[in-house]
Amino acid sequence: MINITRLFDFPYYQQEKYNSIPDALVSKHNGVWVKTSTQEYIAKANAISRALLRLGVQKDDKIAIISSNNRTEWNIMDIGALQTGAQTVPIYPTISEEDYEYILNHSGAIYCFVSDAEVLRKVNLIRAKVPSIKEVYSFNEIEGCKNWNELLILGVDTGNQDEVEQRKNNVKTEDLATIIYTSGTTGRPKGVMLSHKNIVSNVIDSAARIPFEAGKSRALSFLPICHIFERMILYLYQYYGVSVYFGESIDRVSDNLKEVKPTVITAVPRLLEKVYDKIYAKGTELTGIKKKLFFWAIDLGLIYEPYGKNGFWYEFQLKIARKLIFSKWKEGLGGNLDLMVSGSAALQPRLARIFAAAEIPVMEGYGLTETSPVISVNDLRNGGFRVGTVGKVIDNVEVIIAEDGEILCKGPNVMLGYYKDEKLTNEVITNGFFHTGDIGIFDEDGFLKITDRKKEMFKTSGGKYIAPQLIENTMKQSRFIEQIMVIGDGQKMPAAFIQPSFDFIKEWAIIHGIDVGKSNEEIIANEKVIERIQVEIDNLNEKFGNWEKIKRFELTPDLWSVEGGQLTPTLKLKRKIVMEKYIDLFHKIYN
Repeated sequence: MINITRLFDFPYYQQEKYNSIPDALVSKHNGVWVKTSTQEYIAKANAISRALLRLGVQKDDKIAIISSNNRTEWNIMDIGALQTGAQTVPIYPTISEEDYEYILNHSGAIYCFVSDAEVLRKVNLIRAKVPSIKEVYSFNEIEGCKNWNELLILGVDTGNQDEVEQRKNNVKTEDLATIIYTSGTTGRPKGVMLSHKNIVSNVIDSAARIPFEAGKSRALSFLPICHIFERMILYLYQYYGVSVYFGESIDRVSDNLKEVKPTVITAVPRLLEKVYDKIYAKGTELTGIKKKLFFWAIDLGLIYEPYGKNGFWYEFQLKIARKLIFSKWKEGLGGNLDLMVSGSAALQPRLARIFAAAEIPVMEGYGLTETSPVISVNDLRNGGFRVGTVGKVIDNVEVIIAEDGEILCKGPNVMLGYYKDEKLTNEVITNGFFHTGDIGIFDEDGFLKITDRKKEMFKTSGGKYIAPQLIENTMKQSRFIEQIMVIGDGQKMPAAFIQPSFDFIKEWAIIHGIDVGKSNEEIIANEKVIERIQVEIDNLNEKFGNWEKIKRFELTPDLWSVEGGQLTPTLKLKRKIVMEKYIDLFHKIYN
Protein backbone atom coordinates (compact mmCIF):
# COMPACT_ATOMS: atom_id res chain seq x y z
CA MET A 1 0.00 0.00 0.00
CA ILE A 2 1.26 3.49 -0.89
CA ASN A 3 2.86 5.31 2.04
CA ILE A 4 1.30 8.80 2.07
CA THR A 5 3.94 11.46 2.73
CA ARG A 6 2.92 14.17 0.23
CA LEU A 7 -0.51 15.60 -0.58
CA PHE A 8 -0.53 14.24 -4.14
CA ASP A 9 -0.17 10.69 -2.72
CA PHE A 10 -3.84 10.74 -1.60
CA PRO A 11 -5.52 10.07 -4.99
CA TYR A 12 -3.02 7.28 -5.77
CA TYR A 13 -3.69 5.73 -2.35
CA GLN A 14 -7.43 5.97 -3.03
CA GLN A 15 -7.04 4.24 -6.40
CA GLU A 16 -4.93 1.44 -4.94
CA LYS A 17 -7.13 0.84 -1.89
CA TYR A 18 -10.63 1.33 -3.33
CA ASN A 19 -10.16 0.43 -7.03
CA SER A 20 -11.03 3.77 -8.66
CA ILE A 21 -14.23 5.13 -7.16
CA PRO A 22 -16.61 6.07 -10.03
CA ASP A 23 -17.88 9.22 -8.24
CA ALA A 24 -14.66 10.28 -6.45
CA LEU A 25 -15.34 13.95 -7.32
CA VAL A 26 -18.72 15.22 -8.57
CA SER A 27 -19.62 18.74 -9.74
CA LYS A 28 -22.82 20.14 -11.21
CA HIS A 29 -22.60 21.49 -14.76
CA ASN A 30 -25.69 22.96 -16.45
CA GLY A 31 -27.99 21.27 -13.95
CA VAL A 32 -26.36 17.83 -14.27
CA TRP A 33 -24.08 16.12 -11.71
CA VAL A 34 -20.90 15.17 -13.60
CA LYS A 35 -18.81 12.38 -12.04
CA THR A 36 -15.04 12.07 -12.16
CA SER A 37 -13.56 8.69 -11.18
CA THR A 38 -10.34 8.35 -9.18
CA GLN A 39 -8.62 7.13 -12.37
CA GLU A 40 -9.76 10.16 -14.38
CA TYR A 41 -8.81 12.48 -11.48
CA ILE A 42 -5.23 11.14 -11.54
CA ALA A 43 -5.04 11.16 -15.37
CA LYS A 44 -6.15 14.81 -15.53
CA ALA A 45 -3.81 15.84 -12.69
CA ASN A 46 -0.90 14.28 -14.60
CA ALA A 47 -1.97 16.08 -17.79
CA ILE A 48 -1.93 19.37 -15.83
CA SER A 49 1.55 18.54 -14.46
CA ARG A 50 2.87 17.81 -17.98
CA ALA A 51 1.34 21.06 -19.28
CA LEU A 52 2.80 23.13 -16.42
CA LEU A 53 6.27 21.71 -17.14
CA ARG A 54 5.83 22.67 -20.81
CA LEU A 55 4.93 26.19 -19.65
CA GLY A 56 8.24 26.28 -17.78
CA VAL A 57 6.91 25.97 -14.21
CA GLN A 58 9.81 25.34 -11.83
CA LYS A 59 10.04 23.86 -8.34
CA ASP A 60 8.82 26.41 -5.73
CA ASP A 61 6.88 28.51 -8.25
CA LYS A 62 3.56 29.75 -6.91
CA ILE A 63 0.19 29.08 -8.58
CA ALA A 64 -2.90 30.95 -7.34
CA ILE A 65 -6.38 29.41 -7.44
CA ILE A 66 -9.47 31.57 -6.83
CA SER A 67 -12.84 29.85 -7.01
CA SER A 68 -16.31 31.05 -6.01
CA ASN A 69 -17.42 27.50 -5.32
CA ASN A 70 -15.90 24.09 -4.65
CA ARG A 71 -15.46 22.07 -7.81
CA THR A 72 -13.64 19.11 -9.33
CA GLU A 73 -11.27 21.36 -11.33
CA TRP A 74 -9.88 22.87 -8.11
CA ASN A 75 -8.71 19.47 -6.86
CA ILE A 76 -7.23 18.45 -10.22
CA MET A 77 -5.31 21.75 -10.39
CA ASP A 78 -4.11 21.36 -6.80
CA ILE A 79 -2.66 17.87 -7.37
CA GLY A 80 -1.35 18.75 -10.85
CA ALA A 81 0.56 21.78 -9.52
CA LEU A 82 1.89 20.07 -6.37
CA GLN A 83 3.32 17.16 -8.42
CA THR A 84 5.66 19.61 -10.20
CA GLY A 85 7.13 20.81 -6.89
CA ALA A 86 5.27 24.13 -7.21
CA GLN A 87 3.05 25.48 -4.43
CA THR A 88 -0.62 26.39 -4.59
CA VAL A 89 -1.91 29.67 -3.19
CA PRO A 90 -5.67 29.41 -2.64
CA ILE A 91 -7.39 32.78 -2.33
CA TYR A 92 -10.84 33.66 -0.94
CA PRO A 93 -13.04 34.85 -3.83
CA THR A 94 -14.89 37.48 -1.77
CA ILE A 95 -11.97 39.57 -0.50
CA SER A 96 -11.31 43.07 -1.84
CA GLU A 97 -9.32 43.85 -5.00
CA GLU A 98 -6.66 45.43 -2.74
CA ASP A 99 -6.24 42.11 -0.91
CA TYR A 100 -6.07 40.24 -4.25
CA GLU A 101 -3.31 42.59 -5.32
CA TYR A 102 -1.45 42.23 -2.01
CA ILE A 103 -1.62 38.40 -1.92
CA LEU A 104 -0.71 37.88 -5.59
CA ASN A 105 2.28 40.25 -5.25
CA HIS A 106 3.36 38.96 -1.83
CA SER A 107 3.26 35.33 -2.95
CA GLY A 108 4.82 36.09 -6.34
CA ALA A 109 2.25 33.89 -8.10
CA ILE A 110 3.14 33.28 -11.78
CA TYR A 111 -0.18 31.76 -12.91
CA CYS A 112 -3.67 32.43 -11.65
CA PHE A 113 -6.68 30.13 -12.10
CA VAL A 114 -10.14 31.64 -11.61
CA SER A 115 -13.58 30.04 -11.55
CA ASP A 116 -15.85 32.57 -13.21
CA ALA A 117 -16.40 35.99 -14.78
CA GLU A 118 -16.83 37.85 -11.45
CA VAL A 119 -13.50 36.61 -10.05
CA LEU A 120 -11.83 37.32 -13.40
CA ARG A 121 -13.23 40.88 -13.33
CA LYS A 122 -11.61 41.51 -9.94
CA VAL A 123 -8.29 39.99 -11.03
CA ASN A 124 -8.29 42.04 -14.26
CA LEU A 125 -8.80 45.25 -12.25
CA ILE A 126 -5.46 44.77 -10.49
CA ARG A 127 -3.55 42.61 -12.99
CA ALA A 128 -1.44 45.48 -14.28
CA LYS A 129 -0.14 45.97 -10.71
CA VAL A 130 0.96 42.30 -10.39
CA PRO A 131 3.98 41.95 -12.70
CA SER A 132 4.71 38.33 -11.68
CA ILE A 133 1.48 36.96 -13.28
CA LYS A 134 2.23 35.46 -16.71
CA GLU A 135 -1.30 34.28 -17.51
CA VAL A 136 -4.80 33.89 -16.10
CA TYR A 137 -6.87 30.78 -16.88
CA SER A 138 -10.55 30.21 -16.14
CA PHE A 139 -12.48 27.03 -15.27
CA ASN A 140 -15.70 28.40 -16.84
CA GLU A 141 -15.80 29.27 -20.53
CA ILE A 142 -15.28 33.06 -20.63
CA GLU A 143 -14.77 35.03 -23.80
CA GLY A 144 -11.36 36.68 -23.95
CA CYS A 145 -9.85 34.50 -21.19
CA LYS A 146 -7.72 31.42 -21.63
CA ASN A 147 -9.47 28.25 -20.46
CA TRP A 148 -7.93 25.60 -18.23
CA ASN A 149 -8.91 22.99 -20.89
CA GLU A 150 -6.05 24.38 -22.98
CA LEU A 151 -3.69 22.94 -20.35
CA LEU A 152 -5.41 19.54 -20.45
CA ILE A 153 -4.89 19.55 -24.24
CA LEU A 154 -1.27 20.73 -23.86
CA GLY A 155 -0.74 17.82 -21.45
CA VAL A 156 -2.27 15.09 -23.66
CA ASP A 157 1.16 14.11 -25.03
CA THR A 158 2.70 11.85 -22.36
CA GLY A 159 6.22 12.39 -23.70
CA ASN A 160 7.37 14.27 -20.58
CA GLN A 161 5.64 12.08 -17.97
CA ASP A 162 9.10 10.80 -16.91
CA GLU A 163 10.00 14.37 -16.01
CA VAL A 164 6.75 14.63 -13.97
CA GLU A 165 7.71 11.43 -12.10
CA GLN A 166 11.17 12.85 -11.45
CA ARG A 167 9.67 16.08 -10.07
CA LYS A 168 7.30 14.07 -7.85
CA ASN A 169 10.18 11.97 -6.49
CA ASN A 170 12.09 15.14 -5.63
CA VAL A 171 9.25 16.53 -3.48
CA LYS A 172 10.06 15.78 0.17
CA THR A 173 7.44 15.54 2.93
CA GLU A 174 9.03 18.55 4.72
CA ASP A 175 8.73 20.73 1.58
CA LEU A 176 6.33 23.67 1.44
CA ALA A 177 3.01 22.63 -0.17
CA THR A 178 0.80 25.68 0.08
CA ILE A 179 0.58 29.24 1.35
CA ILE A 180 -2.80 30.05 2.85
CA TYR A 181 -3.46 33.71 3.51
CA THR A 182 -5.59 34.05 6.62
CA SER A 183 -8.23 36.71 6.26
CA GLY A 184 -7.51 37.73 9.82
CA THR A 185 -9.83 39.80 11.97
CA THR A 186 -7.24 42.60 11.90
CA GLY A 187 -4.68 44.02 9.47
CA ARG A 188 -3.08 42.60 6.33
CA PRO A 189 -3.52 38.91 5.42
CA LYS A 190 -0.72 36.66 6.74
CA GLY A 191 0.70 33.91 4.51
CA VAL A 192 0.67 30.68 6.51
CA MET A 193 3.24 28.23 5.09
CA LEU A 194 2.09 24.62 5.38
CA SER A 195 4.27 21.70 4.33
CA HIS A 196 3.11 18.38 2.87
CA LYS A 197 3.94 16.83 6.24
CA ASN A 198 1.86 19.42 8.15
CA ILE A 199 -1.35 18.57 6.30
CA VAL A 200 -0.70 14.84 5.67
CA SER A 201 0.03 14.23 9.37
CA ASN A 202 -3.13 16.14 10.30
CA VAL A 203 -5.27 14.06 7.94
CA ILE A 204 -3.90 10.76 9.23
CA ASP A 205 -3.91 11.78 12.92
CA SER A 206 -7.53 13.03 12.62
CA ALA A 207 -8.72 10.04 10.57
CA ALA A 208 -9.11 7.80 13.63
CA ARG A 209 -11.69 10.26 15.03
CA ILE A 210 -14.05 10.25 12.04
CA PRO A 211 -16.40 7.25 11.98
CA PHE A 212 -16.47 6.66 8.21
CA GLU A 213 -17.36 3.37 6.67
CA ALA A 214 -14.41 3.30 4.29
CA GLY A 215 -15.44 3.33 0.63
CA LYS A 216 -19.16 3.67 1.47
CA SER A 217 -19.69 7.27 2.58
CA ARG A 218 -20.89 10.25 0.59
CA ALA A 219 -20.06 13.88 1.40
CA LEU A 220 -21.47 17.22 0.32
CA SER A 221 -18.69 19.83 0.27
CA PHE A 222 -19.66 23.52 0.32
CA LEU A 223 -17.46 25.34 2.86
CA PRO A 224 -14.75 27.34 1.04
CA ILE A 225 -12.03 24.95 -0.16
CA CYS A 226 -9.50 27.81 0.07
CA HIS A 227 -9.87 27.48 3.86
CA ILE A 228 -7.66 24.79 5.40
CA PHE A 229 -10.57 23.16 7.28
CA GLU A 230 -12.49 22.09 4.15
CA ARG A 231 -9.31 21.40 2.18
CA MET A 232 -7.87 19.06 4.81
CA ILE A 233 -11.29 17.34 5.02
CA LEU A 234 -11.20 16.78 1.23
CA TYR A 235 -7.86 14.96 1.55
CA LEU A 236 -9.39 13.00 4.44
CA TYR A 237 -12.34 12.05 2.22
CA GLN A 238 -9.88 10.79 -0.41
CA TYR A 239 -8.05 8.78 2.25
CA TYR A 240 -11.32 7.11 3.29
CA GLY A 241 -12.68 6.55 -0.22
CA VAL A 242 -15.60 8.95 0.32
CA SER A 243 -17.54 10.13 -2.76
CA VAL A 244 -17.39 13.94 -2.75
CA TYR A 245 -20.19 16.01 -4.25
CA PHE A 246 -19.49 19.74 -4.52
CA GLY A 247 -22.36 22.04 -3.49
CA GLU A 248 -23.30 24.71 -6.00
CA SER A 249 -23.19 27.48 -3.39
CA ILE A 250 -24.07 28.17 0.26
CA ASP A 251 -27.50 29.42 -0.90
CA ARG A 252 -28.22 26.14 -2.68
CA VAL A 253 -27.14 23.89 0.21
CA SER A 254 -30.65 22.80 1.22
CA ASP A 255 -31.51 21.80 -2.39
CA ASN A 256 -28.17 20.03 -2.81
CA LEU A 257 -28.67 18.11 0.45
CA LYS A 258 -31.94 16.70 -0.89
CA GLU A 259 -30.35 15.80 -4.27
CA VAL A 260 -27.10 14.29 -3.00
CA LYS A 261 -28.39 12.68 0.25
CA PRO A 262 -24.94 12.81 1.89
CA THR A 263 -23.90 10.84 4.97
CA VAL A 264 -21.49 13.58 6.10
CA ILE A 265 -21.01 17.34 5.79
CA THR A 266 -18.74 19.92 7.40
CA ALA A 267 -20.33 23.10 8.67
CA VAL A 268 -19.63 26.28 10.60
CA PRO A 269 -21.77 27.22 13.64
CA ARG A 270 -23.44 30.16 11.85
CA LEU A 271 -24.79 27.79 9.23
CA LEU A 272 -26.06 25.32 11.86
CA GLU A 273 -27.76 28.22 13.69
CA LYS A 274 -29.56 29.11 10.46
CA VAL A 275 -30.62 25.49 9.84
CA TYR A 276 -32.01 25.26 13.37
CA ASP A 277 -33.80 28.64 13.09
CA LYS A 278 -35.44 27.49 9.85
CA ILE A 279 -36.66 24.25 11.47
CA TYR A 280 -37.87 26.16 14.53
CA ALA A 281 -39.75 28.68 12.36
CA LYS A 282 -41.56 25.83 10.59
CA GLY A 283 -42.52 24.41 14.01
CA THR A 284 -44.14 27.69 15.05
CA GLU A 285 -46.41 27.51 11.98
CA LEU A 286 -47.87 24.17 13.11
CA THR A 287 -51.15 23.99 15.04
CA GLY A 288 -52.80 21.79 17.64
CA ILE A 289 -51.26 18.48 18.65
CA LYS A 290 -48.57 18.68 15.94
CA LYS A 291 -47.27 21.94 17.42
CA LYS A 292 -47.36 20.53 20.98
CA LEU A 293 -45.40 17.45 19.88
CA PHE A 294 -42.85 19.58 18.01
CA PHE A 295 -42.03 21.72 21.05
CA TRP A 296 -42.12 18.70 23.38
CA ALA A 297 -39.38 17.16 21.17
CA ILE A 298 -37.39 20.40 21.22
CA ASP A 299 -37.56 20.60 25.02
CA LEU A 300 -36.31 16.99 25.19
CA GLY A 301 -33.50 17.78 22.76
CA LEU A 302 -32.32 20.80 24.76
CA ILE A 303 -31.53 18.61 27.81
CA TYR A 304 -29.92 15.79 25.79
CA GLU A 305 -26.87 14.06 27.29
CA PRO A 306 -24.97 11.38 25.36
CA TYR A 307 -24.53 7.74 26.41
CA GLY A 308 -27.93 7.42 28.11
CA LYS A 309 -26.94 9.64 31.05
CA ASN A 310 -30.49 10.97 31.43
CA GLY A 311 -31.81 7.51 32.28
CA PHE A 312 -34.34 5.02 30.92
CA TRP A 313 -37.47 7.23 30.96
CA TYR A 314 -35.71 10.05 29.04
CA GLU A 315 -34.32 7.58 26.45
CA PHE A 316 -37.81 6.06 26.02
CA GLN A 317 -39.32 9.50 25.33
CA LEU A 318 -36.43 10.37 23.02
CA LYS A 319 -37.11 7.23 20.98
CA ILE A 320 -40.69 8.45 20.41
CA ALA A 321 -39.51 12.02 19.61
CA ARG A 322 -37.03 10.64 17.08
CA LYS A 323 -39.71 8.60 15.35
CA LEU A 324 -42.40 11.33 15.27
CA ILE A 325 -40.44 14.58 14.94
CA PHE A 326 -36.68 14.32 14.53
CA SER A 327 -36.90 11.81 11.64
CA LYS A 328 -38.52 14.63 9.60
CA TRP A 329 -35.57 16.92 10.36
CA LYS A 330 -33.24 14.26 9.03
CA GLU A 331 -35.41 13.85 5.95
CA GLY A 332 -35.15 17.58 5.28
CA LEU A 333 -31.36 17.24 5.28
CA GLY A 334 -31.41 14.47 2.69
CA GLY A 335 -32.37 11.52 4.88
CA ASN A 336 -28.94 9.88 5.24
CA LEU A 337 -26.99 12.49 7.18
CA ASP A 338 -25.44 10.86 10.24
CA LEU A 339 -22.48 13.14 10.92
CA MET A 340 -21.71 16.85 10.80
CA VAL A 341 -18.24 18.14 11.65
CA SER A 342 -18.12 21.72 12.89
CA GLY A 343 -15.15 24.05 13.18
CA SER A 344 -14.06 27.70 12.78
CA ALA A 345 -15.95 29.13 15.80
CA ALA A 346 -17.64 28.06 19.02
CA LEU A 347 -20.81 26.01 18.64
CA GLN A 348 -23.72 26.82 20.97
CA PRO A 349 -24.08 23.83 23.34
CA ARG A 350 -27.87 23.82 22.80
CA LEU A 351 -27.26 23.09 19.09
CA ALA A 352 -24.84 20.25 19.91
CA ARG A 353 -27.54 18.78 22.17
CA ILE A 354 -30.50 19.16 19.86
CA PHE A 355 -28.81 17.82 16.71
CA ALA A 356 -27.40 14.84 18.65
CA ALA A 357 -30.91 14.17 20.02
CA ALA A 358 -32.15 14.25 16.42
CA GLU A 359 -29.51 11.63 15.47
CA ILE A 360 -27.58 14.10 13.31
CA PRO A 361 -24.69 14.64 15.74
CA VAL A 362 -22.37 17.61 15.32
CA MET A 363 -18.80 16.70 16.20
CA GLU A 364 -17.20 19.98 17.18
CA GLY A 365 -13.47 20.32 16.63
CA TYR A 366 -10.85 23.01 17.14
CA GLY A 367 -7.86 24.25 15.23
CA LEU A 368 -6.32 27.10 13.26
CA THR A 369 -4.86 27.57 9.79
CA GLU A 370 -1.44 27.55 11.49
CA THR A 371 -2.09 24.02 12.85
CA SER A 372 -3.25 22.49 9.53
CA PRO A 373 -5.93 22.86 11.18
CA VAL A 374 -7.12 20.16 13.64
CA ILE A 375 -5.89 20.20 17.24
CA SER A 376 -8.80 18.38 18.87
CA VAL A 377 -12.18 16.93 17.87
CA ASN A 378 -15.12 15.14 19.45
CA ASP A 379 -15.90 11.53 18.50
CA LEU A 380 -19.23 9.91 19.39
CA ARG A 381 -17.57 6.50 19.82
CA ASN A 382 -15.92 5.25 23.01
CA GLY A 383 -17.19 8.10 25.19
CA GLY A 384 -15.27 10.68 23.15
CA PHE A 385 -18.12 13.20 22.85
CA ARG A 386 -18.82 15.88 25.41
CA VAL A 387 -21.20 18.80 24.81
CA GLY A 388 -19.62 22.24 25.30
CA THR A 389 -16.09 21.03 24.53
CA VAL A 390 -14.00 20.68 21.36
CA GLY A 391 -13.14 17.07 22.20
CA LYS A 392 -9.84 15.47 23.04
CA VAL A 393 -6.49 16.35 21.43
CA ILE A 394 -5.69 14.17 18.39
CA ASP A 395 -2.78 11.70 18.26
CA ASN A 396 0.81 13.01 17.97
CA VAL A 397 -0.22 16.56 18.92
CA GLU A 398 0.72 18.05 22.29
CA VAL A 399 -1.29 20.80 23.96
CA ILE A 400 -0.41 22.68 27.14
CA ILE A 401 -2.21 25.55 28.83
CA ALA A 402 0.12 28.48 29.59
CA GLU A 403 0.01 30.34 32.91
CA ASP A 404 -2.24 33.03 31.45
CA GLY A 405 -4.64 30.35 30.14
CA GLU A 406 -3.48 30.46 26.49
CA ILE A 407 -3.57 27.19 24.52
CA LEU A 408 -0.13 26.23 23.16
CA CYS A 409 0.23 23.50 20.54
CA LYS A 410 3.21 21.43 19.36
CA GLY A 411 3.29 18.70 16.73
CA PRO A 412 3.90 17.78 13.07
CA ASN A 413 0.83 19.89 12.17
CA VAL A 414 2.35 23.22 13.26
CA MET A 415 3.13 25.48 10.27
CA LEU A 416 6.60 26.21 8.90
CA GLY A 417 5.96 29.88 9.62
CA TYR A 418 4.53 33.03 8.03
CA TYR A 419 5.74 33.67 4.47
CA LYS A 420 8.39 36.43 4.34
CA ASP A 421 7.78 37.30 8.01
CA GLU A 422 10.34 35.75 10.32
CA LYS A 423 9.68 38.29 13.08
CA LEU A 424 6.00 37.40 13.35
CA THR A 425 6.81 33.68 13.11
CA ASN A 426 9.18 33.95 16.06
CA GLU A 427 6.54 35.81 18.05
CA VAL A 428 4.02 32.98 17.77
CA ILE A 429 6.27 29.89 17.84
CA THR A 430 8.54 29.45 20.87
CA ASN A 431 10.34 26.18 21.69
CA GLY A 432 8.26 24.47 19.00
CA PHE A 433 4.98 25.53 20.66
CA PHE A 434 2.55 27.59 18.61
CA HIS A 435 0.69 30.23 20.62
CA THR A 436 -2.92 29.96 19.44
CA GLY A 437 -4.24 33.19 20.94
CA ASP A 438 -7.14 31.20 22.40
CA ILE A 439 -7.87 30.77 26.09
CA GLY A 440 -8.91 27.31 27.25
CA ILE A 441 -8.99 24.64 29.93
CA PHE A 442 -8.96 20.85 30.11
CA ASP A 443 -11.74 19.22 32.12
CA GLU A 444 -11.03 16.31 34.48
CA ASP A 445 -11.45 13.80 31.61
CA GLY A 446 -9.10 15.51 29.18
CA PHE A 447 -11.70 17.30 27.04
CA LEU A 448 -10.55 20.71 25.81
CA LYS A 449 -12.83 23.69 26.31
CA ILE A 450 -12.26 27.05 24.62
CA THR A 451 -13.34 30.00 26.72
CA ASP A 452 -12.33 32.95 24.51
CA ARG A 453 -9.84 34.63 22.19
CA LYS A 454 -6.98 36.12 24.20
CA LYS A 455 -6.92 39.28 22.06
CA GLU A 456 -10.69 39.69 22.24
CA MET A 457 -10.99 39.59 26.03
CA PHE A 458 -11.06 43.00 27.62
CA LYS A 459 -11.29 44.70 30.99
CA THR A 460 -13.93 47.17 32.05
CA SER A 461 -12.82 50.32 33.89
CA GLY A 462 -13.78 48.46 37.08
CA GLY A 463 -11.01 45.90 36.34
CA LYS A 464 -13.39 43.02 35.51
CA TYR A 465 -12.51 40.69 32.60
CA ILE A 466 -15.13 40.24 29.87
CA ALA A 467 -15.08 37.27 27.44
CA PRO A 468 -17.16 38.66 24.55
CA GLN A 469 -17.50 35.45 22.50
CA LEU A 470 -19.22 33.66 25.35
CA ILE A 471 -21.77 36.45 25.76
CA GLU A 472 -22.30 36.81 21.98
CA ASN A 473 -22.93 33.09 21.54
CA THR A 474 -25.55 33.17 24.28
CA MET A 475 -27.28 36.29 22.90
CA LYS A 476 -27.47 34.77 19.39
CA GLN A 477 -29.82 32.13 20.81
CA SER A 478 -32.49 34.80 20.46
CA ARG A 479 -34.31 34.61 17.15
CA PHE A 480 -34.45 38.44 17.15
CA ILE A 481 -30.64 38.70 17.02
CA GLU A 482 -28.76 37.80 13.82
CA GLN A 483 -25.32 39.17 14.79
CA ILE A 484 -23.93 40.85 17.89
CA MET A 485 -20.62 42.35 18.98
CA VAL A 486 -19.95 43.01 22.65
CA ILE A 487 -17.96 46.19 23.35
CA GLY A 488 -16.71 48.04 26.41
CA ASP A 489 -12.90 47.81 26.64
CA GLY A 490 -11.89 50.27 29.37
CA GLN A 491 -15.49 51.45 29.80
CA LYS A 492 -17.62 51.20 32.93
CA MET A 493 -19.89 48.46 31.51
CA PRO A 494 -20.27 46.07 28.56
CA ALA A 495 -22.62 47.10 25.75
CA ALA A 496 -23.32 45.74 22.26
CA PHE A 497 -23.89 46.51 18.60
CA ILE A 498 -26.71 44.30 17.30
CA GLN A 499 -27.74 43.44 13.77
CA PRO A 500 -31.35 42.28 14.22
CA SER A 501 -32.83 39.33 12.32
CA PHE A 502 -34.88 41.50 9.97
CA ASP A 503 -36.77 38.63 8.32
CA PHE A 504 -37.85 37.21 11.67
CA ILE A 505 -38.87 40.64 13.00
CA LYS A 506 -41.11 41.19 9.94
CA GLU A 507 -42.85 37.84 10.60
CA TRP A 508 -43.18 38.68 14.32
CA ALA A 509 -44.64 42.09 13.47
CA ILE A 510 -47.31 40.59 11.16
CA ILE A 511 -48.37 38.05 13.83
CA HIS A 512 -48.70 40.82 16.45
CA GLY A 513 -50.28 43.39 14.12
CA ILE A 514 -47.39 45.85 14.51
CA ASP A 515 -46.37 48.19 11.70
CA VAL A 516 -42.56 48.21 11.73
CA GLY A 517 -42.16 49.83 8.32
CA LYS A 518 -40.47 48.37 5.26
CA SER A 519 -36.83 49.47 5.44
CA ASN A 520 -34.21 48.24 7.91
CA GLU A 521 -33.76 51.84 9.07
CA GLU A 522 -37.45 52.02 10.03
CA ILE A 523 -37.28 48.65 11.80
CA ILE A 524 -34.30 49.59 14.02
CA ALA A 525 -35.96 52.89 14.96
CA ASN A 526 -39.25 51.23 15.96
CA GLU A 527 -39.87 51.51 19.71
CA LYS A 528 -41.74 48.17 19.87
CA VAL A 529 -38.78 46.38 18.21
CA ILE A 530 -36.29 48.00 20.59
CA GLU A 531 -38.44 47.06 23.60
CA ARG A 532 -38.79 43.45 22.40
CA ILE A 533 -35.03 43.06 21.89
CA GLN A 534 -34.51 44.57 25.36
CA VAL A 535 -36.70 41.76 26.78
CA GLU A 536 -34.51 39.18 24.98
CA ILE A 537 -31.31 40.79 26.33
CA ASP A 538 -32.72 40.95 29.87
CA ASN A 539 -33.68 37.26 29.81
CA LEU A 540 -30.30 36.09 28.46
CA ASN A 541 -28.39 38.47 30.78
CA GLU A 542 -29.59 36.28 33.67
CA LYS A 543 -26.94 33.71 32.68
CA PHE A 544 -24.11 36.13 33.50
CA GLY A 545 -22.56 37.86 36.47
CA ASN A 546 -23.61 41.46 37.08
CA TRP A 547 -20.35 42.87 35.61
CA GLU A 548 -20.87 40.83 32.37
CA LYS A 549 -24.47 41.83 31.66
CA ILE A 550 -25.15 43.87 28.50
CA LYS A 551 -26.32 47.20 29.94
CA ARG A 552 -26.98 49.04 26.67
CA PHE A 553 -27.20 48.25 22.98
CA GLU A 554 -27.64 49.94 19.62
CA LEU A 555 -29.17 48.33 16.51
CA THR A 556 -27.52 48.58 13.08
CA PRO A 557 -29.43 48.72 9.77
CA ASP A 558 -26.78 46.89 7.72
CA LEU A 559 -26.67 43.14 7.17
CA TRP A 560 -23.26 42.09 8.49
CA SER A 561 -21.60 40.08 5.75
CA VAL A 562 -18.32 38.99 4.17
CA GLU A 563 -18.94 41.39 1.27
CA GLY A 564 -19.78 44.22 3.68
CA GLY A 565 -16.48 43.64 5.46
CA GLN A 566 -17.92 42.92 8.92
CA LEU A 567 -17.26 39.14 8.73
CA THR A 568 -14.31 37.01 7.68
CA PRO A 569 -14.95 34.35 4.98
CA THR A 570 -15.47 31.82 7.82
CA LEU A 571 -18.13 34.16 9.28
CA LYS A 572 -16.16 35.39 12.29
CA LEU A 573 -16.50 39.01 13.40
CA LYS A 574 -13.94 41.52 12.16
CA ARG A 575 -14.07 43.46 15.42
CA LYS A 576 -11.81 46.32 14.39
CA ILE A 577 -13.80 46.97 11.19
CA VAL A 578 -17.17 46.73 13.00
CA MET A 579 -15.92 49.17 15.66
CA GLU A 580 -14.72 51.66 13.04
CA LYS A 581 -17.98 51.38 11.08
CA TYR A 582 -20.17 52.02 14.13
CA ILE A 583 -17.93 54.41 16.07
CA ASP A 584 -20.82 56.95 16.27
CA LEU A 585 -23.00 54.34 17.99
CA PHE A 586 -20.10 53.63 20.37
CA HIS A 587 -19.99 57.31 21.37
CA LYS A 588 -23.79 57.39 21.67
CA ILE A 589 -23.66 54.47 24.13
CA TYR A 590 -20.78 55.67 26.28
CA ASN A 591 -21.24 59.44 26.21
